[in-house]
Amino acid sequence: MTRSRRDEANEAQPSKAFAYLASRTHLGIKFGLETMRALVSALGHPERTYPTLLVAGTNGKGSVVAYADAVLRRAGLRVGRYTSPHLVRLHERIVVDGREISGRALERAVGRVHDVAEALVAAGRIRAHPTFFEAVTAAAFEHFRERRVDVAVVEVGLGGRLDATNVTAPLASAIVSLDYDHQEFLGDTLDAIAHEKAGVLRRARPAILGPVPQEARLALEQAARQRRARLVDALAGTTIVEGARGLRITTPTASYTGLRPLAGLHQRTNLVVALRLLEEAKGAGLGFDLQRAAAAVNRARWPGRLQTVPGRPPLLLDGAHNPAGARALAVYLHGIGRFVLLFGVMRDKDISGIAGALFPLASAVVLTQPRIERAASPSEIRARAGHPSVPVHDEPDAHKALVHARALAGRNATVVVAGSLYLVGEVLETLRAPHP
Repeated sequence: MTRSRRDEANEAQPSKAFAYLASRTHLGIKFGLETMRALVSALGHPERTYPTLLVAGTNGKGSVVAYADAVLRRAGLRVGRYTSPHLVRLHERIVVDGREISGRALERAVGRVHDVAEALVAAGRIRAHPTFFEAVTAAAFEHFRERRVDVAVVEVGLGGRLDATNVTAPLASAIVSLDYDHQEFLGDTLDAIAHEKAGVLRRARPAILGPVPQEARLALEQAARQRRARLVDALAGTTIVEGARGLRITTPTASYTGLRPLAGLHQRTNLVVALRLLEEAKGAGLGFDLQRAAAAVNRARWPGRLQTVPGRPPLLLDGAHNPAGARALAVYLHGIGRFVLLFGVMRDKDISGIAGALFPLASAVVLTQPRIERAASPSEIRARAGHPSVPVHDEPDAHKALVHARALAGRNATVVVAGSLYLVGEVLETLRAPHP
């Protein structure tokens, strides 16, 4: 997966790991499991030394991973968490017991992957070194083995069937949502996209299904029958009741009270998917007390997704990088009052669909361009966004764009940063940087 130049400067000192990973970014996205299978085999299959929960979906998968991680840690398990992309530091992707991988541990894990890949290339078993995402994924599996985790909760990077994470043998899996995104890789129809997501299904293993369009549901049900996987509808037989102390969620097997999910109505559904996934994992043999630990979802944090940064003006950060995500954000924005939208997006996204959901709600829009090759310029966004009825300002430099958006918002409005997690990451990086 292509990354911005800031990733090469994440470490203050020279790093062989970052140098190696930086050399792999030019490959971009590569579908296929041949290299990953060879890598994990040569590494001695670290991914088989602990049970895995594998989470796929167009939107919401990271939140489900965050909920599951919080609950399992509260239950006393040592949990490995693997997610992508990162916002500011690569280390964010690989987490054990709530702590990001250290620089030294990253060096060890990536170094091991590099050495194994070098030997595989020399022996002719793989044609080239792994991509950035393949190398980081293999390093995560290796680190989890080194730390002797009890369980790993793994977020699929893209699709499912041919994603690097799919070399695992998940105890249970989930498909949180399904909508249009990454059509150039996953297909132009919901049926085709469902076929790719169905890759996480396993014979005789449960797979939790969140709310998906009917066309996709039919395709997933057919795939489950063919693979003899057990598909579990997360919302079937489930009720959600709001009370003074939080949500009461009742599933066909249990009831949980006092739950407070992350911000946004869509997070209720994500939470249900996470609870059903944990129920199935427990039923499949993962030992922990879910009933006692469930309230730990209240401690879950997932930066860059409806994340509020206090201040004058306050900031609201949300990736919203596809139309479905933009629509979910739009629902939330109806309740925050006047806001200025700071917007940046990748050129391979449905810019008109995202802009159509968000631009009309803003009092003004500031267009910018994250420091990544795939990012659309303000002029490209204008050309594809239609004709907004609100004032639109161009500022390619994300730091200057944030300053401009804050000035437009004044003290009584909010600055909403959306359209790309890469932009959210750059804003967070700016906010954390020391001021002269």
